Amino acid sequence: MSEISRNHFIENVFPFLAPGTALRDGIDNVLRAGTGGLIVVGYTDSVKKVVDGGFHIQAPYTAAQLYELAKMDGAIILSKDIQKILYANVQLIPDNKVFSDETGMRHRTAERVARQTGELVIAVSERRNVITLYQGEFKYTLKEMGVILTKANQAIQTLEKYKAVLDQSMTNLGALEFEGLVSFQDVAPVIHRIEMVLRVKRELITYVHELGNEGRLITMQLNELLTNVEKEALLLFKDYVNEDEITAEEAFHALQQSSAKHSFTDEYIRKLLGLKLRREQDPVLHSRGFRLLHRIPRLPSAVIDNIVQYFETISAMTEATLEDLENVEGIGETRARLVVEGLERVQEQLFIDRHI
Repeated sequence: MSEISRNHFIENVFPFLAPGTALRDGIDNVLRAGTGGLIVVGYTDSVKKVVDGGFHIQAPYTAAQLYELAKMDGAIILSKDIQKILYANVQLIPDNKVFSDETGMRHRTAERVARQTGELVIAVSERRNVITLYQGEFKYTLKEMGVILTKANQAIQTLEKYKAVLDQSMTNLGALEFEGLVSFQDVAPVIHRIEMVLRVKRELITYVHELGNEGRLITMQLNELLTNVEKEALLLFKDYVNEDEITAEEAFHALQQSSAKHSFTDEYIRKLLGLKLRREQDPVLHSRGFRLLHRIPRLPSAVIDNIVQYFETISAMTEATLEDLENVEGIGETRARLVVEGLERVQEQLFIDRHI
């Protein structure tokens, strides 16, 4: 399943199933009773084609009623908004040509119905004591609260380590940019680390959605750790992409969407940046300076764009005089001095913080 579909599933399905919601309470009751159950959310035309028999309920949804109706062998059909129980004790007859690699009858039926209709189907296992969600090609097994919290805390610790390494890599790269010594082999590891951080972030977002209200603390930690990471990553692409081949926004979007599908090699990063370089060729790359200019306080983005357009590289900016800077649109004497002094401070701090 594509990353977009996965994100859609997480953002639109998990809120209905987070701990404390009415649907989750009902499903947990079924799970604890050990009766098992099969639940379809939504009664569309495609669902009608696989339904046979059952009782027409049309009753307001409650966790208690879901639990009682699950004692019967058939499936339960809920309205799309989980406000009503529409049918109970329904037999589901999906096309047996629809692929399923499940072995149990209930789960095989659930997967086939989900693939055939595109609707959310929930299978509550009688013996394995698990809740499995199916929608289209996607399958997800809900975990117990304690397991999710443990995994989320482990992911936060991993993210802290990755973030520290990424920050140091950004610092080292910034120092090299001022020295004019950047090569592809200096940029590639930074993009690798950005991808690792974003991958852990996606994993944590899944846990947060599954935890519901219990995930608020994890969300606060996640937001604190990732402040400005995506902004810095986009600016990095603006510094180095070959604009004749791809825009920075397109490259960054590809980075966010591709990590689950692509082997993240140096060749793939070259393609991501639009660089037509062979491995044995590794000339100096010139940063455009977006990332470093954004570290100067009170410097508007529009002015930064004008500076980059005028000078083209960070090396040219560091060599520019006040008079040169005043020639840039939107820059007067005061702002020109702000840029010169700001770049000097940024350079000094990077040289102090760099790790050789």
